[in-house]
Amino acid sequence: MQLRLYIRYLLFRIQKIRFKAMNEKEIMSELNNLTRQKEKWSTSIENVLLILKSTNSKEIKAKSLWLLGEMGLQNSSQIQDHIQIIANFLNDKEPKLRERAVNALGRIGRSNYLLVMPYWDNIMDMKNDESSDVRMCFIWACENIATNAPDLYSDYMDIFLELINDKNDRVRIEAPEMFRVIGKRKPKYVEPYLDKLQWFAENDLHRVVRIHSAGAVRVTKKALEATKNINE
Repeated sequence: MQLRLYIRYLLFRIQKIRFKAMNEKEIMSELNNLTRQKEKWSTSIENVLLILKSTNSKEIKAKSLWLLGEMGLQNSSQIQDHIQIIANFLNDKEPKLRERAVNALGRIGRSNYLLVMPYWDNIMDMKNDESSDVRMCFIWACENIATNAPDLYSDYMDIFLELINDKNDRVRIEAPEMFRVIGKRKPKYVEPYLDKLQWFAENDLHRVVRIHSAGAVRVTKKALEATKNINE
């Protein structure tokens, strides 16, 4: 066991020296290549974390955070000891890094929601971020987590109704999708919002908001009908 840890430490040191000798373009190329090599993800998480912690480049940090989220989706057991590092970026001064961090936590939470529960309040606080890109990624993250854990959002649907009225159109477009994701799985949580969603579907000035709101209504009603048929 000690020999294995020592070998692991030596490999870590070698990689650290290697990355220090590379310029930003070379490191980004390394990350892009790794993105396509999914078979290497389970054994490359620590290397990406090393890059994340050692670079000063916003673009490389952003790419690393995104990749860690995708790795975590497929390898939740290997990422679980490192989630705190990702979550720390929720408070970063750079909006792009907050955006990538919340997105990564959403992907990890899709695989195993228990892993992100220690950061639940921090994730939910991102709804109020000053950056519209962060607010949109907050919705994406919630959609990911809700895919396999919709019950977590039973008392939070008001948030997404408010986001349909966001000042940014991209946020407004995405917000109704959360109702569709939940409505398909737990329609009773969306049922109280059907009238308001129908109003957006018929009256909103943005065409895509109308389409997504109508889709959420349609999916929820179909799920409610299916539940009714099962119970009869």
